Amino acid sequence: MDWSNWVPEKKATLCFIFEGENVLLIRKKRGLGEGKINGPGGKLELNESFEEAAIRETFEEVGLKVSELKQAGELHFKMSDSADMSCLVYTTRNWTGTPIETDEAAPFWCHINEIPYDEMWEDDKEWFPLLLSQEYFKGYYAFEGDQVISATLETASNAS
Repeated sequence: MDWSNWVPEKKATLCFIFEGENVLLIRKKRGLGEGKINGPGGKLELNESFEEAAIRETFEEVGLKVSELKQAGELHFKMSDSADMSCLVYTTRNWTGTPIETDEAAPFWCHINEIPYDEMWEDDKEWFPLLLSQEYFKGYYAFEGDQVISATLETASNAS
């Protein structure tokens, strides 16, 4: 797929919170990816930065106030049955509060060696290990339904 002239319809974020050897994941309860495991995040609102959206969405979905976000990667999605989207991925080890279940998400802590890739989006198994190893990534994924039909993953070591 040629991504050179591609323009996303929506912009979104993901925020992965770490504590020791654990990462906070969520099971999506509604919307895009319902039933899948992911991290807190969502679409940017009008005049909102990616970082502001990550902070807001994390609070709305799991009740945690995050700070000192580190941009970990970029994801670009061409979707067959929903809006095309660009997403910035953040990580942090700085947060306050206690994770709570909301109408949108059921949060749970997961050891980094036990990531449930079989319950996540198909592309996650490619880029999530880079997130865990703190290697910046750029992923370009075309989906037909839930299936990846085209994938390109760049890192600092293989980006052109």
